[in-house]
Amino acid sequence: METVTYIILVPMVYVAFAVFFIGTTVRLIKIFREPRHPSTLQIFPEKRPKWLWAISDTFLFPTVRRHKPVLWVFLLAFHIGVFLLIIGHLELFGDFEIFQIIPHEIFLGKGFVGLVVAISLLYFLFRRFTSPVRELSVPEDYYLLILLFLIVLFGSQMDWARRWYLYGELGVEHYRDYLSSLLHLSPELPIEVTDTGHSFMLVLHVFFANLFLMFFPFSQSMHSFLSLPMNKLRRG
Repeated sequence: METVTYIILVPMVYVAFAVFFIGTTVRLIKIFREPRHPSTLQIFPEKRPKWLWAISDTFLFPTVRRHKPVLWVFLLAFHIGVFLLIIGHLELFGDFEIFQIIPHEIFLGKGFVGLVVAISLLYFLFRRFTSPVRELSVPEDYYLLILLFLIVLFGSQMDWARRWYLYGELGVEHYRDYLSSLLHLSPELPIEVTDTGHSFMLVLHVFFANLFLMFFPFSQSMHSFLSLPMNKLRRG
């Protein structure tokens, strides 16, 4: 079991990030080398400033809001939640004053951010079992949503344990020691990471996150990198 834990928490992490960065770079190079579309993608009438409308289209999903307001609420909640979780993970590497403009303990939201993201993912998943979304879905869609849900579930469980159930054996300082050792290429697993009651949740969280990172460059989700450039083309 210790060997499996070490493989997941150390070499698999390095492999996952290598596949993610190399795969993403190769995919983006291939996409940008494709022939330009022969006709304009711009929408009319023009609205100015064009860059501001492109940002609005990318992050506020106005079309979804007009046609599917319930989906829009969950999409917005999901993306805001993911953004806050990314900030929380960055704070596990060290203290950043810019993130403490609003003073808080790691993670932001006192556990409710993870809960909102998990509920949003369940909504995205279950709506794919109903028409007409079911007919438009492919196995990859279900795989990604289930994978993301498991990542969020086990990650949030660790946060909930500390905040809601006063579980203190595995704290922020232990995550920070582990992540810092990975970043400095001198991996070290604190005893709290491997031998406490909730250590299996960290292992599962990292395992599913590794799978997601390795799968991402080869999935349709890669197009998320192109959302802003595509909306800029549409706005001119």
